[in-house]
Order: sequence, then C-alpha cells, then structure tokens
Amino acid sequence: MKKIFILIMIVAFVVAFYVPKGEKYSVIVMAIAVVIFMFGMMKLSSKLPSKNEDEDDENI
Repeated sequence: MKKIFILIMIVAFVVAFYVPKGEKYSVIVMAIAVVIFMFGMMKLSSKLPSKNEDEDDENI
C-alpha cells in the first residue's frame, strides 16, 4: 500500500511540473496534481509516530 502511494505521488509531482504552460487547463491540472501529492503525503506521514509522543507520556 505504501509503495502505491509513493508511486502516485511521484506521478502527480511529475505531472505538476511538466504540464505545458500554454494549455487552457494547465492551472487546473497543476492544482489537481498538487492536491493528490499533498493527500499522499498526509497518508504516508500518518503512519509515523509523533516526535513528542515520549514527552507526553512522561508528563502524565
């Protein structure tokens, strides 16, 4: 599952930067690619533990 998100994010990143600038819908395609990239980053980073998680446990 993680590899699929990474692949989708790479494709979205490439599409966002290599869409022709003269086309009518280039801004829309770029915005959609950025949203897909950000969604993928959110899904991947949700699996990482918080850096401050250990500090919160000590304060209780």
